[in-house]
Amino acid sequence: MSSDETPNVPTPRNSREVVREKAQKVHAQQSRARIMRRIIVGVLAIVAVGAIGTAVTLAVSAQVSKPQLTPTGMEGDGVLVSEVSASAASIDAAATPSPEATEAGGEAAPTPEPTTASTVDIHVYVDYLSPDAGEFERANARQLVNWITEGAASVTYHPVALLTASSNGTKYSLRAAAAAACVATYSPAQFYAFNHDLLDDQPEVNTDGFSDAELADIAGAVGADNAKTVRSCIEDKDYVTWAKEATSRALEGPLDGSDDLVLASAPMIVVNGEAYVGALDDPSEFSQFVLTVASDAYYSTATPSPAPTATETPAP
Repeated sequence: MSSDETPNVPTPRNSREVVREKAQKVHAQQSRARIMRRIIVGVLAIVAVGAIGTAVTLAVSAQVSKPQLTPTGMEGDGVLVSEVSASAASIDAAATPSPEATEAGGEAAPTPEPTTASTVDIHVYVDYLSPDAGEFERANARQLVNWITEGAASVTYHPVALLTASSNGTKYSLRAAAAAACVATYSPAQFYAFNHDLLDDQPEVNTDGFSDAELADIAGAVGADNAKTVRSCIEDKDYVTWAKEATSRALEGPLDGSDDLVLASAPMIVVNGEAYVGALDDPSEFSQFVLTVASDAYYSTATPSPAPTATETPAP
C-alpha cells in the first residue's frame, strides 16, 4: 500500500534558521549576564569606596575631636615631689627599717642626710612594671621622704614605659605611666602616695597588670582630689600618647637633670647629673653615693675665703 504523505522533516534551510535563532538567544542571554555582572561589580566597588571613605572620615574626625593631651604640673616629663602626706611619711618610716640596725634588734643608727649648701637634685626614672624599680622604692622610700621633708633634696619621679610588651598585650607600663600623669595633673598632692603604691605593690612581669578601673581605684584609695576627673582621665587613657613620647625623649636623651645621659634601664637614678650604679636594695649605699656627689658639688663650687686685710694700728 502506497501513501502520498511525506514525513515532517525540516529542510536544510529551515534547520539553519532554527540553529541561528537559538544561537542568537544564547548570545543575548550571555550579553545580559555580562551586563549584570558589570553592574554588580560596579555597585560593589562604589559601596567599598564609600565604606573606606566613611572609615577615613570617622578616623580623622576622631583625631580632630580628641587632640593629643599633655599633663600639667610636670617639668622635663617629671613630677617634683614637694610635699608628702603625713600618712605616707609615717607608713614609709615604719615599714622600711634602717640598714644600720643590729642583728640583735638594737637601735638603728640615723640615716645620714645630705648636708651641703645647696639642695641635692635627684631624678628617678621608673617603669611601674619593673621589679628593680619597685625594689629601689621599697628600700629607699624612707630616706627619700626624710630628705624631701627636711628640704635636703629635691626628688623628681619620671614615669616611663620600657616594659610595655611584657604584660600580655595590655600595655600595662604605658597605661600606668599615663595614670600617674593623670594624678599629677589633677591631684598633685597625692602623686607621691600613688607613685609609691604602684611601686610597692606591683603586678608581676608577663601578667596583665592592673586594669584601668583598678588604677583609678588605687588613685581613689590614696585620697586623690577630683576623683571623678582622675578616674575619667585614667579610663579614657588621656595621657597614653604623652607617655609614649616621654619615653622616647628619655631614650634619646639627654635626661632631665643631666648633660648627656640617656635612659638605659628602669629604674635609672640621676643625682646631680650622675647616674647611680650601686645596689638598688641598699639604702646605705645609695645614701653614701648621694653624700659623695653632694660633697663633690659643694667643694667644686665653694667660694674661697677672702684673704684677711691688714688694719692700720692706731698710734699711741
